[in-house]
Amino acid sequence: MAQTEQLPRRTAQEGPGPSGTGPQVDTVARRMRALHARWPAPDGLAVFNGVYLTVTEELARRVAGGWFADRRAAGALGVVFAEHYLDVVEAASEGLRPPACWRPLFQFRRHPGVRPVQFALAGINAHIGHDLPLAVVETCRLLGCRPAELEDEFERVGEVLVLLEERVREELMPGPDLLQIADPLTHLVGTWSLERARQAAWSAARLLWELRELPELADEFTDRLDSGVGLVGRCLLTPWR
Repeated sequence: MAQTEQLPRRTAQEGPGPSGTGPQVDTVARRMRALHARWPAPDGLAVFNGVYLTVTEELARRVAGGWFADRRAAGALGVVFAEHYLDVVEAASEGLRPPACWRPLFQFRRHPGVRPVQFALAGINAHIGHDLPLAVVETCRLLGCRPAELEDEFERVGEVLVLLEERVREELMPGPDLLQIADPLTHLVGTWSLERARQAAWSAARLLWELRELPELADEFTDRLDSGVGLVGRCLLTPWR
């Protein structure tokens, strides 16, 4: 089925999905494992899902092990954040058009000229650049707190997200011989920074929170954020052959 109908976009004004804080982090991890079993390894979404699954499993272990001072807040943020990605996948499987930030990855997921590291970074870019700010605001609404009260959990979840970048660079970057041939790929990967994306996501979340009483402006900002992150994702997926 052609993806002609736009996926209804969850915004900071709408709050979290119906599952709220009910599911634990290991619940969303199980959903990712099911996707892992369904998709072939070369699929661009499978590449991103694989690295995200590893981080989600680590987050579940740390939440259960008391690594976070506020286990409930960290778990809620992790679940709401992951559900953005899972909602997009589920809706796209029903023929709905993904948001602009995710659209390049869905469009290029089977392109033979795009390397696994590009798929991974494009997914991380969409998820952190767009989904994370919305997840922060939704979690604040869910828990009845302000972003400043969630900052410690945001930073600690961010430390776990660093594993995404580490795994991408250790497991998905081409070997030295190939990198000598594909210097543009090395340059492209080096232009994107997870740390800068996290900083931008926190600033966007704080701004969205302040705009919560101005829904038209909040929606406009969210639309622009979606489009801008999608443009970066399209650049990250530039084919190399």
